Order: sequence, then structure tokens, then C-alpha cells
Amino acid sequence: MVVSGLTWIVTMLILIAVLMFDVFFIGRKPHEPSTKECTIAISIYVTGALLFGVYIWYHWGPQFAGEFIAGWLTEYSLSVDNLFIFLLIMAKLKVPRPLQQYALMIGIILALIFRGIFIALGAAVIERFAAVFFLFGAFLIYTAIDLVKDYVQQDQAEEATENFLMRWVKKKFNFADEYHGKKLRVKKDGHWIMTPMFLVIIALGSTDLLFALDSIPAIYGLTQQPYLVFTANVFALMGLRQLYFLIGGLLKKLVYLSIGLAVILAFIGVKLILHALHHFHVINWEVPLLVSLGVIVGALIITTIASLIKSSHMQSDEIEEDPEA
Repeated sequence: MVVSGLTWIVTMLILIAVLMFDVFFIGRKPHEPSTKECTIAISIYVTGALLFGVYIWYHWGPQFAGEFIAGWLTEYSLSVDNLFIFLLIMAKLKVPRPLQQYALMIGIILALIFRGIFIALGAAVIERFAAVFFLFGAFLIYTAIDLVKDYVQQDQAEEATENFLMRWVKKKFNFADEYHGKKLRVKKDGHWIMTPMFLVIIALGSTDLLFALDSIPAIYGLTQQPYLVFTANVFALMGLRQLYFLIGGLLKKLVYLSIGLAVILAFIGVKLILHALHHFHVINWEVPLLVSLGVIVGALIITTIASLIKSSHMQSDEIEEDPEA
């Protein structure tokens, strides 16, 4: 797949323009977006991703279009899981509802920056060291196991707000007791102190960094084209802020999301190891793209259906225990 410098520049300009519109026009005033606003924004972003897939098909063929769609679905799934952690952080740090949109906007921008850095680093490493696919594969399998452990232990909220960086920040700075809008610091008794919003940004940023470590090896297991890796990540991040408010309650019902993601990451990890073995002529077979798409889509569908069934049963049990509820 040969992508000209002009195509890169035009793509970057369009994506940056969309992000700037979201940041400086839609997000200029902290508020809780309406259901209509969220639905329209998400529909536009999802349609944009699908149309971009058609564009890839037209210019570079169905193989690369399929790689983009598979990568986008995987990154979108990981981003939704990231969104769930954001939800836990907001609850843990008691962020006022109107300010949550601003915090999410910053979190998504940080996610884009971190992923951009890791995409560039990943491309450079892959170009020089093909054996890195063994490392990527092992890391994804380890991450999949870790996701299952997190699901069993149910301690994601504590990890998100009590990691090493968060503990260091709390010791290093003095904090105000209340939020002061979007301000990160305020003056009190002649001294500057940090607001809780600063702590929220640190929590979101550190979470973004950890998710970037997972997401980049995952998508490089589906495509080795930096252009597809970058665009799939950008489209996966667009609309997450609106999705947070639209299905915030639904996210809590996706009780098996971590299990579904674990299956996807473990599959991609194995695929990466097989790819490395194929590269070094140990085996003469690789996982077909259609199989990858089938596993990803199948895992997401089964996870969603099983989660909703489980959630409905849990809700029924709660009603039976408390008839007056």
C-alpha cells in the first residue's frame, strides 16, 4: 500500500479540522449534551469511518479496506473499554456532570497524542526488527489474561485513581476541596493550589497511556500499514465523548466487555506470533483477514448479547428482592 505525502497531509488536515471543530466549537462551553446531540454526532463519526473504508477499497482494494475495518472495530472496542474506565474515574473523583464533557474532551485528545507517538514508534520498530511481533503477541496475550483477572477482581476503579503517578501527584501538590469550573489551579491565601480537575486530567492521561500500550500492538496485528493504523485510531476516538453521555448507563450493563476484549486480544496475540513464524519461514500459513473479522465481530456480538441477558437477570433478581423498588 503506497500512500503519497499529499494524501497524508490532506488526511491529517481533515482530521485535525474535525477535532478542532469538536474542541473549539462544540466543546467550548461545558455542558451535558442532549440525546439528540449525541446521536447526531455518533452517527456522523461512524458513517465517516464506514465511508473512509469505502474510500480505502476504491483506491487500494478490499484487502486494505478490510484491514481498516477490522482495525477500527478493534480500536473502537478498546476505546469503549477505555470509556468505561473514564466512567469509573468520573464517579470516583465526583466530577460534576456539566464538567465531564470537558474532562472527556481532554482525555480523548491525550489518547490521540499518545497513540500517535506509539504508532510512529511501532512502525519504526517493525521496519527494523520483525522479531518484535513475538513480543507484541506475548504482550497482547498477557494483557488478555490481565483483563480476565480484572473482571474477576473488579478493582478497575481503584487502579485507575490510585496508580503510582496519581499517588505522586497527591503528595507533590496541595488541592482545593471543590471544583472551580475548568480551572486546573486557583489562588488561595496567596498561594497557588491545584483543583480536583487537575487530578482528573492526570487520571485520564495515565489511563490513556496504558490503553495506548495495548491498542497499538493490537492493531499492528491486523495491519502493518501506518496510514491505516493512524486513521483507524482517530476514527475510533471520535464521538466517544458523546457516546459516554448517550450510553453511560448501558456501559455498566456490558458486564462481559472485558472478557470479549480478552478473547479479541488473545486471538490477535496468537495471530501476531503466527505472523512472525511465517515471516521467519517456520510455518507457511497465516490467519486470513476474513477469519480475523469474524472473530472480532463475533466476539463483540456474543459479548454484548450475553452482557444484556446477564444484566436483565440481575435487574430481575434485584426487583424480586425488593418488590417496592
